[in-house]
Amino acid sequence: MMSVMIQGTMSNVGKSLLTAALCRIFRQDGHSVAPFKSQNMALNSYITADGMEIGRAQALQADAAGIEPSALMNPILLKPTTNVGSQVIVNGQVRGNMRAAEYFRHKCELIPDILHAYHTLAKTYDIIVIEGAGSPVELNLRRDDIVNMGLAKRLHTPVLLTGDIDRGGIFAQMLGTLALLEPDERDLVKGLIVNRFRGDVSLFQDGITIMEAHGKRPVLGVVPHIDHALEDEDSLSQRMEKQTKTGTIDIAVIHLPKISNFSDFDVFSQYPDVSVRYVTTPPQLGTPDLLIIPGTKSTIADMQWLRKTGMAAVILAYAKRGLPVFGICGGYQILGGQISDPAQTECGGTVAGLGLLPCRTVFHPQKTQTQTSGHFEAVEGFFHCLSNAAFYGYEVHLGTTETNAAALTDHGGCISGNIAGCYIHGIFDSADVSGALVRAMYQARGLSFTGTVTDRRAFREAQLDLLADTVRANLDIAKIYQIMETGI
Repeated sequence: MMSVMIQGTMSNVGKSLLTAALCRIFRQDGHSVAPFKSQNMALNSYITADGMEIGRAQALQADAAGIEPSALMNPILLKPTTNVGSQVIVNGQVRGNMRAAEYFRHKCELIPDILHAYHTLAKTYDIIVIEGAGSPVELNLRRDDIVNMGLAKRLHTPVLLTGDIDRGGIFAQMLGTLALLEPDERDLVKGLIVNRFRGDVSLFQDGITIMEAHGKRPVLGVVPHIDHALEDEDSLSQRMEKQTKTGTIDIAVIHLPKISNFSDFDVFSQYPDVSVRYVTTPPQLGTPDLLIIPGTKSTIADMQWLRKTGMAAVILAYAKRGLPVFGICGGYQILGGQISDPAQTECGGTVAGLGLLPCRTVFHPQKTQTQTSGHFEAVEGFFHCLSNAAFYGYEVHLGTTETNAAALTDHGGCISGNIAGCYIHGIFDSADVSGALVRAMYQARGLSFTGTVTDRRAFREAQLDLLADTVRANLDIAKIYQIMETGI
């Protein structure tokens, strides 16, 4: 068994997608391969076939490797609930909520879980591609590290250090990181990767020479900026911050402070004339063709934020005009009349929702985690386009929602006029659903949709091949194999 670890100079330098690319490349080369990330902090999660919750990035990496996602690939998932605390998920199941200080006191107790998960994978697969988190030289967090150099030393795995040249300061990123590593940690770094390069790479040859001379490590490649439609790991996603695409059809998503599973809307990026934008203030809303209220890790707090910012008022005004609103998971709960948390599973208390759907939600400690598939019921109004459409997805939520309104799907949810909601993440991913919605939005504008409709799973496969082909063409894959074979 061989392994390699991708670490980054900071968060969001492209570690997750480089890990996915290597998983696909090694698979294409005939190896059995699995991804691994010991600890992930993200609100974008995924439910495995056996009902375990892991980071969405590890599910994508498993897809790249051509295997079923497993909790073994992400033994610890932290889902922030407040600015100082997170829900702690171990081996796919909720362990409880912890403040950051409490988690740091106890995280070393989870090392046996991490090592068991890794070594279980190592018994099955030829290659393990490990992803680090953030930066390995957060000096105040270095003690008892379980995700970067601390893990690499425990697993005796070589490290490839990645920096993002598009964000600037690539020499400070790379050379500064190497300088701040302890000597035994620096010895683990066997190569450097410059990621997200724009322009003529021949103009960076002097840069490569300088980096190798000062870093005393080979630059294994310069990976160009890749235009792709693969989901990002968490709510730091640059896709939400830099919205440049405009289209004939305009979909607005409310950017809740604790937004989760925003990959639910990535399917619409497949349609050239459909734009998705994330809205945080009332003037930004305008008159989109479809308004979506997404999932959230803190439904009650985000409902209070909607009222405090004036977003609740503009959503109500939009709905009153008969325009379509769709809520998913926490967004479904927000559309209802009341949200209660008697067991203080989130923050406790009761708040009024938007009152656009005749339903009420009560939180309880038991979390629903399941994959699902089914079909929409025969519904009326704008969402009539979805009648009997087949969907697939998963549920991951606290609480139950009761309603006497018409069911939206054969797995629940409800609909009232132009307002619909359900608990199913990924419900737009099937070609039946996204295609029907896009056609209906075109029709509402008096236009005809003449584009193509693609299932998200099939589209993702093509995107993963594109990613792997680009990375293979720009990295020294033979050298990476040599590094893995030689080890540390």
